[in-house]
Amino acid sequence: MTYYYRLGKIPPKRHTQFRKEDGSLYHEELVSSLGFSGIYSNIYHKIPPTKVKAIGERIPYGYTLDKEHGLKMAHLKTSEVYVTGQSFMDARVPLMANNQTIISICYPENLQSDSYFKNADGDELIYCYEGMGEMLSQFGLLPFKKGDYIVIPRTTIYKLKSLEKCKFLIVESKAPIETVGRYRNELGQLLEHSPYCERDLHPPTHLPKSNKHEEYKIFIKKDDYLNTYVYEHDPLDVIGWDGFLYPYTFSIYDFEPITGRIHQPPPVHQTFQARGAFVVCSFVPRLFDYHPKSIPAPYNHSNIDSDEVLFYTEGEFMSRKGIKQGAFTLHPGGIPHGPHPGTVEKSIGKKGTEEYAVMIDTFSSLYITEKAKEYLDKEYPYSWNDE
Repeated sequence: MTYYYRLGKIPPKRHTQFRKEDGSLYHEELVSSLGFSGIYSNIYHKIPPTKVKAIGERIPYGYTLDKEHGLKMAHLKTSEVYVTGQSFMDARVPLMANNQTIISICYPENLQSDSYFKNADGDELIYCYEGMGEMLSQFGLLPFKKGDYIVIPRTTIYKLKSLEKCKFLIVESKAPIETVGRYRNELGQLLEHSPYCERDLHPPTHLPKSNKHEEYKIFIKKDDYLNTYVYEHDPLDVIGWDGFLYPYTFSIYDFEPITGRIHQPPPVHQTFQARGAFVVCSFVPRLFDYHPKSIPAPYNHSNIDSDEVLFYTEGEFMSRKGIKQGAFTLHPGGIPHGPHPGTVEKSIGKKGTEEYAVMIDTFSSLYITEKAKEYLDKEYPYSWNDE
């Protein structure tokens, strides 16, 4: 959950007359989640957001799951991948998915597009692994940089512009992506013991001026297709808005780790939730456990409720061997996983770690895609046999 925010001009009361200088009305749009029961924002347009010039072709935008991979640990060797496509839309490569979640990489050659994108299927969490840039949406201009999570509510109309070459991890969710429920009080404010607070959540900075009347395209993702909508006006022609629903950034570098005398379980690293679908955790530099007989490396663990995905972004992950930055591991529920041989003893006596990684734990089984098979390390399930 975000906090109340406003940009631009809005009327003193919602759902009332709000007129332009020429006496005509601005056009109010309610953007709401969970029907009318979740968070929402009210947006005020110069031109009705329903005014469409043309509806163009539907472009297939799906993927194929490999359900024959079976119950196996997986290491996707994506660390050497540099470019996955030309534009933001065709560079999205789904690697793992289930009926609620899609996990992709997106390493575009070019982010300077005149077209907009809208995900009508779900919320998006975009992690900027490399680079920096700007996101432009009907909610305004949102700068982002390396280490930023960009949280984008579904149906947000946006495009990205790079100021440096960018690489993204993208998590799509059928459930709303939120801050962690146990970090909030009954009124939604982040609690004192939360590893981040509202000051760390960065909303759009301002509404750029838009008076152009020309042709604009929006590619809308819905049910494995991109649907092409054409407008004669800028779809971001917003004079103002307010509410709780909007895109924002949160930097992994602002996550304050929770530590203890003995090894802390993964929930202390939790950063976001998508209720019933998955949680996201941030592994960041931290002091190790300070009990005199502590073992900093994690203990062996049997997943009985979730599949665990780790995306390694910076540093050396102390419980893994042979995993490079930019690679993934998948540890499915049903079989135990743990530190590689030798890493437990090696961790004893160490005072801290400089690792960064993003973890996604899903509550339904994940399947790798046919495209992911190109990066599959077939020997990884046997890597615990090596001393």
